[in-house]
Amino acid sequence: MSQSTKQTDNTQTPEVTHSGFVAIIGRPNVGKSTLMNYMIGQKVAIMSDKPQTTRNRISGVLTNERGQIIFMDTPGIHKPKHKLGEQMVKTAIDTLDGVEAVLFLVDATMPKGAGDEYIIEILKRVKNTPVYLLINKVDIVEKETLLGIIASYKDEYDFAEIIPISAKTGDNVKPLIDNLMAQLPEGPYYYPPDMVTDHPERFIIAELIREKCLHHTREEVPHSIAVEIERMQFKEEKDMLVVHAAIYTERDTQKAIIIGKQGSLLKKIGQLARHDIERLMGSKVYLELWVKVKEDWRNREHMLRNFGFTEE
Repeated sequence: MSQSTKQTDNTQTPEVTHSGFVAIIGRPNVGKSTLMNYMIGQKVAIMSDKPQTTRNRISGVLTNERGQIIFMDTPGIHKPKHKLGEQMVKTAIDTLDGVEAVLFLVDATMPKGAGDEYIIEILKRVKNTPVYLLINKVDIVEKETLLGIIASYKDEYDFAEIIPISAKTGDNVKPLIDNLMAQLPEGPYYYPPDMVTDHPERFIIAELIREKCLHHTREEVPHSIAVEIERMQFKEEKDMLVVHAAIYTERDTQKAIIIGKQGSLLKKIGQLARHDIERLMGSKVYLELWVKVKEDWRNREHMLRNFGFTEE
């Protein structure tokens, strides 16, 4: 397993451990992936300023001397416009079943909206599970603004706690982790102590490529992109991982944008992705990218299955 999918310390399994699953839920683009990456201490979920960046449920595993928390970063809950969106919202809601705690993340720079109200209604169906309201980005808002946000939420739901945090700087994140660990039941480690995600390397590599596409495209193009690893082989004689990946989009015009003038954007995406993959794998990487068109793939169930956007 790669360096990125493992923790770097040599945590020993204690005699008594606490363990459990914690869901992270919220509107799109409020910082859920940033928070999970900070808590894990490594990048296991891609990040961008584009809404709906997270499409699958991403698991991040935190292990310390007290126990193990499996965080589940969910797609942002939004009003879906296609089958992919419907599946993303269903994935987020289904994650609430069978967890020991729920972290409801809101953005301190955004007023409470209909999306937050919808999530609160969903949370009212969750029985006997503590829900923490986390107010993110407190490092960039005034105290008066923060107090107003707390007041707007505290009577809406019986939160276990309301905690102002910064997923970027880590403000109040350690106390949050300590709080969660103390609330978890005694139980065994679900994963080896050095593991930080249960996703295979092919999935993480595909997500890293998609992240670079998100960072360098705009408007509808980022949402139309899916990445599939077609072939991956490690060549020991060269100490090199060879990756062949396809970037799918829905229209020829979108394909042309991703490729760029004389292939310039595709080359840039490849260079940036290769750098991250090399850090992930700890070896040299040869990355070959193609751009392919699958018209309206976000509404085609067999394509969603092929890309892994299914209940399974």
